[in-house]
Amino acid sequence: MKKPIIIYNNIIPFEGYIAINLFGVIFARKEYKPLTKKTIIHEGVHSNQIISLLGVGFYLWYLIEYLIKLILHNGNTTKAYYDISFEREAYLVEEGKAEFKWYGFLRYL
Repeated sequence: MKKPIIIYNNIIPFEGYIAINLFGVIFARKEYKPLTKKTIIHEGVHSNQIISLLGVGFYLWYLIEYLIKLILHNGNTTKAYYDISFEREAYLVEEGKAEFKWYGFLRYL
């Protein structure tokens, strides 16, 4: 995995979040500088997922899956987030319980 581009700031992501990956660039809150190795691995998985779905496809799929999971989890935003296939794969990889595989998120649908 190549070294990620990380931009620390106070705007993106919203307060209460650590980082967000936008088209392969990691935006992180300044108070979390430097990001942990686990967070960088997690966001690196998202970078590869973004590449595999040509950018916009990732974000569309992510949003649609999140909305479906939100309904399935009766409006529980936390459960819906953690149940998204992209997040399930990224957390398993960051914890060393799985290796990243192209289109590996499909296993977690």
